Amino acid sequence: MRVSGSSILLTGATGGLGGAIAHALAAREGRLVLTGRRADRLEVLARELDGRAVIADLSDSSQVDELLAQAGEIDVLVANAGLPAAAPLERLTREEADRVLDVNLRAPVALAHALLPGMLARGRGHLVFMSSTGGKVCAPGNPLYHATKFGLRGLAGALRIDLHGTGVSASCVLPGFIRDAGLYAESGAKLPFGVGTRTPNDVGAAVVRAIERDLAEVQVTTLALRAGALLWNTAPDLASSISRLMGSQQIARTCEQALADKR
Repeated sequence: MRVSGSSILLTGATGGLGGAIAHALAAREGRLVLTGRRADRLEVLARELDGRAVIADLSDSSQVDELLAQAGEIDVLVANAGLPAAAPLERLTREEADRVLDVNLRAPVALAHALLPGMLARGRGHLVFMSSTGGKVCAPGNPLYHATKFGLRGLAGALRIDLHGTGVSASCVLPGFIRDAGLYAESGAKLPFGVGTRTPNDVGAAVVRAIERDLAEVQVTTLALRAGALLWNTAPDLASSISRLMGSQQIARTCEQALADKR
């Protein structure tokens, strides 16, 4: 499917990665409907990219409905909005846990559910779900985040199977550690030597590739993290032991402290 001329709903547009994704889609002449909670940043981005801004808090189901009503006919959904949930489960309040589930998983499901009938009727459309390397491998101190990212990966894969032959498809983009913007960059956590990072522009390019090449999954990460994910999927206890030796628990503590206000 071509991005050019397609109407695209991008959630989480005011985040660091959201901005990079928006610019990548605009460069391919997509017609953007941008949504996020921060009105000032959203409206500036929409003016810059000749898009439409719709303010919405995806933890509120009524605002999800209003977003859909204002968005109109959509050809491509890029479900990018997400919260870090950076804490052990027992240290999250019930309200924080519900909010993470609402934003990270329930809202993408609701948006896809609402947009799919129109896409199927027109015989064209694409759903992109922003998962994470955390949707392939688990690390300490963030179980609810992993649950939602594994969920998005499963949702994308299962929808792709069901939609085969309809002209509508689904993809999953899985960023690893991204420098300069996004949750990892905001945390200030230091990675072990050799792990490596990618850039926000790499994520934007990955979203475009997923849509235009109809790719099931696009990983935006380093060879070291890909190898770690492969090991975790074949020998999870061994991979977890190696991860602890490399300082993953300290990274988790740093993220919990730095990202507490984003839950």
